[in-house]
Amino acid sequence: MVPSAVLGQVSESPVTAAQILGNSDYSAISFGGFRHVSQEKVPTVTELKEDLRILSALGIKVLRTYKTQKNAHAENLLKAIKELKTEDPRFEMYVMLGVWIDCEGAWTEAPNHEAEDEVENSAEIETAVRLAKAYPEIVKIIAVGNEAMVNWAASYFVRPAVILKWVQYLQNLKKQGDLPRELWITSSDNFASWGGGDVGYQTEDLKELIRAVDYVSVHTYPFHDSHYNSEYWQSPDAEKESSRQATVDQAMDRAIDYAIQQYQKTQQFVHDVDPQKPLHIGETGWSTNDNGLYGEQGSGAADEYKQKRYYDGMRQWSDEAGVSCFFFEAFDEPWKDANNPAGSENHFGLFTVDGQAKFAIWKEFDAANLAKLKRGKDSIRKTFDGNKDKVMQGLLAVSAKPANQYIETTNPDHVIGQPVTANRYCVLVSEASPELQANETYPSDRLKANIWDGTCQLSINDGHVLEIIPSSNPNQWWGGALEIQAGGKGENLTQFEAGKLNFEIKGTPGASFDVGFQTGQYSAGNQTNNSVTFGPDAKYSVNETWKSYSIPVSTLNRDANLKDVTSLFFIRGGAGISDASIEVRNISFVK
Repeated sequence: MVPSAVLGQVSESPVTAAQILGNSDYSAISFGGFRHVSQEKVPTVTELKEDLRILSALGIKVLRTYKTQKNAHAENLLKAIKELKTEDPRFEMYVMLGVWIDCEGAWTEAPNHEAEDEVENSAEIETAVRLAKAYPEIVKIIAVGNEAMVNWAASYFVRPAVILKWVQYLQNLKKQGDLPRELWITSSDNFASWGGGDVGYQTEDLKELIRAVDYVSVHTYPFHDSHYNSEYWQSPDAEKESSRQATVDQAMDRAIDYAIQQYQKTQQFVHDVDPQKPLHIGETGWSTNDNGLYGEQGSGAADEYKQKRYYDGMRQWSDEAGVSCFFFEAFDEPWKDANNPAGSENHFGLFTVDGQAKFAIWKEFDAANLAKLKRGKDSIRKTFDGNKDKVMQGLLAVSAKPANQYIETTNPDHVIGQPVTANRYCVLVSEASPELQANETYPSDRLKANIWDGTCQLSINDGHVLEIIPSSNPNQWWGGALEIQAGGKGENLTQFEAGKLNFEIKGTPGASFDVGFQTGQYSAGNQTNNSVTFGPDAKYSVNETWKSYSIPVSTLNRDANLKDVTSLFFIRGGAGISDASIEVRNISFVK
């Protein structure tokens, strides 16, 4: 269902997106004005005017929003800006209006990424059109989707063709005169899904989307990668004798370089498609608190000093490069991780919920005279009582998750992609040795014990026992796999189609999870999970003693392409388990 155009003449505005984006006089930020643990309590126009006065005093002139019709936040914001402009014609604030895009069945146990939620998406687009026409002097950009194409957004992502459809629709409205011609249309997404990472994303539909948008809005998050891809974050040996602050400064320099490199890799691909296409940063940021992956027991990334180093560095680079940078975000929003107040997602703001200015903007605080302003009943003031020594006392040491472990026992004589002909294919076995035994073989390349999205702990103990400690968050899925490191190619196990997957397993009684193997690539959209379920009510189960299983590959198989087995063994649970562990050994495929 494509919404009908809202016809009528639109007014022209002297300031356009082309003049705003890349202009350091128009500092940009991501904005959500939610002050409570639920989005159901939408900020009022009066509350939003308080926030706008604070941000304007800091020199912010462009705000990014995320949804149009699921609640009244975007419309209230536009009303608030218009009222402030009426009160003071010198007040200047513009909006990048976000349109939320979901796949069919989004946020359920069975999202269909090959189709879209046409009813909701159409309503989002129609509302965006209405708001852009009602507030042409304020709305300068419409962004179709937020991280809606990146495959790790597993609850809702869509294929680029869906985004392309709506971008083309909006571009056609511009051509017809039903939207301002100066309005720019984009999509705001992860650097990888814009072609700056895995080549699996570099499809013809993505290339057509790049041609269709007025500019590319890129997301980059070194903060998250301090855990998920921690190699860049870890301190080299040469830094180990440095002071904590010096080590942190070096890590933050690497973080800034990391973000710039992701931007530049994306730019390279985009310009191969359209050499003149502008790129700007639609989202990047740094959280100041976490009790999990990024806190003191994790990567040590989350504190106010590091946020300031990242904020200052990205602002300096983007201003010099002529790149707009929508820093994420203006204010902390406690709804983002409502069940975990100390979680990182609640703490990306430059201000706390109760109006405390974080260390990143202390300098601007004084120049902008923010102390005269309020957020609700609270006067704006500095965190840590404005005492830098207290900030530095909270400086976390740069640490990181343990490096991914590898299984190095391989068959160097076997070529990846060629059928494995031995009777037994050893994945992780106690008797493994570099010398091949009769009628058995090992993987064609080394295996990586890959933790999926940091959702569990995964280790190889004694060289042959895979141990998994799942997430303890009851709302968090978890998983990991032994993945072959062969440049994206999988092992050819077609000769085992009538064979079995053998392994021994033990673990916390009552644990529920899936076990099996994967074919294809997640990023390419052709991945298949081939598995059986373990659990107290399932055919298979675990207890505290070792138990052997020999499961027919045909029982596991979900129409898999056995020529491309990329994860030779995986385990995944749908919900966290408190104080649980699972161990697996003697994993092999047999004919």
